[in-house]
Amino acid sequence: MELHTMKTALRRAGSVAVLLLAAACSREPETVAVANAPTAQSPSVKPGFVNKVWEVSLSTGVSPGTLYAFLSDGTLVITSPNSKAAFGAWTYTNGALTMTEESQEYKVDILKLSPEELRLKSNNPGGSIEILLVPARVAPLPP
Repeated sequence: MELHTMKTALRRAGSVAVLLLAAACSREPETVAVANAPTAQSPSVKPGFVNKVWEVSLSTGVSPGTLYAFLSDGTLVITSPNSKAAFGAWTYTNGALTMTEESQEYKVDILKLSPEELRLKSNNPGGSIEILLVPARVAPLPP
């Protein structure tokens, strides 16, 4: 394996490890209300995208390979193979997701959520972008 490729893999594995460690060490999540929840279901549940590391697979404005983690304490962590981690915030209230990056708040539509896919439409001031996220691939650490 080339030295550059190995360094990139190690940096990515380190970023994923930090994200997972932060998610594992965070306090128990506060529950959030879900819009149009069936009456038989508990009125408050944790959204299915929380405390998981997601990787951009396809997007109209975000580089593939960028990692997102929505931590249960409301912290948003974003990192890519070419940048250091950036921290923001997120809220999910009454079925509405809002993300805050660099002090800019965006309303975000959840187009699809399953264990294999999180599809978002971020309504940015400059126009909306779509992001297809999949569970992050974790590269094994070298021996």
